Amino acid sequence: MYNYAVAINRQFGSLGRPIAKELAKLLKIEYYDRDIVDKVAKETDLPVSVVSSEEESAKTGFFNMKFPLGKGTNETQDKIFEVQRKIITHIADRESCIVVGRCSDYVLRNHPHLIRIFIYAPYDIRLENCVDNLHMSPESARKMIQEVDQARDAYHMRYARYLPSDIAHNELMIDSSFLGVNGTAAYLYELIKAKTK
Repeated sequence: MYNYAVAINRQFGSLGRPIAKELAKLLKIEYYDRDIVDKVAKETDLPVSVVSSEEESAKTGFFNMKFPLGKGTNETQDKIFEVQRKIITHIADRESCIVVGRCSDYVLRNHPHLIRIFIYAPYDIRLENCVDNLHMSPESARKMIQEVDQARDAYHMRYARYLPSDIAHNELMIDSSFLGVNGTAAYLYELIKAKTK
């Protein structure tokens, strides 16, 4: 049996992370997300808090500094991305895995058995998920949805040069509100098993 890699990108509030966790359980493979931040922090001698804020802040100037993409290079972010790229590549070479975010779809683009998934949901459902599951106020939820989506898009554009939701760079795109967390994970499980058997 060969190793395969599942790269999952998601909109904030679409419940992409719990879906990825459940999918990993069903597939009986490892799930990587926050633990990559810990590995990067260890390898770069940077505090976890710095890695967390830098890795998806996309300080390219696209949103924060109003410069065109590619200007105002952030040395720390580039260093983090490079270490993160090596860690993700090493993991995918070693074992079947699910990697959430972190430009894993781009980093693993040459992996022979890569499956790229984008998880989204209607705005009102995402807002409801943030309020009900993350216990945010509606005002905070609206702000976070906008800011996190923008930061993730800018981060992805900086390194991958395309948006995470680009249909040309995804095998599967799914509205998580259609089947819910468990149903979406079960559906993706069947598709991945069919593809990797």
